[in-house]
Amino acid sequence: MFEHITLDFILLLMLYAVGATVSAVACVYLLLRRGNAFTRRISTPKRLRRWTAVFFGIVALGHLWYLPGTMMADGDAAALWMLIGGLLDCLLTIPVALVVMLCMLQDKRRPLWPVWAAVAPLVILMAWSVVTRSYALEPWLQSYFLLASIGFMIYMVFEVRQYGRWLRDNYADLEHKEVWQSLLVLAVIMLLFCYYVVGYGSITYEYIVQVCGIALVAYLLWRVETLQDLSFQPMADGDIALAEAQRAAAEAAEADDDTLDGDGGRPQSAEGLSEAVILEIGKLLHDRCEGNKLYLQTDLTSVQLAQALGTNRTYLGMYFSRQGTTYNAYINTLRIDCFVRLVREANAAQRPFTAQELAAQSGYRSYRTFSVAFKQRTGQSVTEWMNEEGSA
Repeated sequence: MFEHITLDFILLLMLYAVGATVSAVACVYLLLRRGNAFTRRISTPKRLRRWTAVFFGIVALGHLWYLPGTMMADGDAAALWMLIGGLLDCLLTIPVALVVMLCMLQDKRRPLWPVWAAVAPLVILMAWSVVTRSYALEPWLQSYFLLASIGFMIYMVFEVRQYGRWLRDNYADLEHKEVWQSLLVLAVIMLLFCYYVVGYGSITYEYIVQVCGIALVAYLLWRVETLQDLSFQPMADGDIALAEAQRAAAEAAEADDDTLDGDGGRPQSAEGLSEAVILEIGKLLHDRCEGNKLYLQTDLTSVQLAQALGTNRTYLGMYFSRQGTTYNAYINTLRIDCFVRLVREANAAQRPFTAQELAAQSGYRSYRTFSVAFKQRTGQSVTEWMNEEGSA
């Protein structure tokens, strides 16, 4: 690619070395380290960690593979080397990158074989190019890759929105659970593809690809290590209120045949839950969630709340849907109302306090999560509302 060694080429070699090293270290880290160096209280999804480690390993090997091709003086040999590299990318790098993004979505376990089925035409076209040692099929490769990328981006937008709805229906605290940033990865890939069409072969292109590759590895490592595993939601140790509510639900179910159970409960109407069941779930929420202040438990899930009510998550979700709200909005409303009450009590008693302290007492583990929920609920920032409250 380059006629002689230049300063630019030396810098490019250094970027290659950095990219390969960062990818290899990240791969080994995810495979061997059991704990989490970024957020110790977060347990990350094992499936996502393994696939991301595989992706990092492939990226590291890709750096080692492509480097000799850039240094070959023989143009035909270099072209063949690059074609084989493109085949390996189509067979491994591209599908594994897509698998990693799918594994971030934890609302259901999606099959992965369609990814390889989607890239199969790319593999076939690249394999034929390697056999014929020709770039004649490159326009077809570019066109298919562009269409497939657009199709996958549309699919991911839909799936991430669905995943977001699932989170709001099941979790009060969305911190370390959302994955909308993964769409940025797709956007970067699309931009790189567009630049590839017009800029391949220039030293500027090589710099951009290497820098973006290093940034992508760093982002994925951070995202994997800060994404909460949602495959199980164990009850917090020492949560006496929740345990007592669950026992009360079990005793009430035994004593009263009308109490909802996890398998059904009262008959449903054609539209969903009957009015009697709606009223009963509302009463149970008032008595066992609001009365026992279960909403103060951090990371309370809809499954745990349903258990405390003596019903199941499906019925609870249908109830919130009938009310035109979500589980997340319901719990956050109770917590913000609690925060408002605590602020007014502290002001009335002239006690010193901080918003961070009262937010923690209201059930929020993260002040950032609280501030976002507060502004969504009231239309004001916490500081603006407290200034108005203090001057009233």
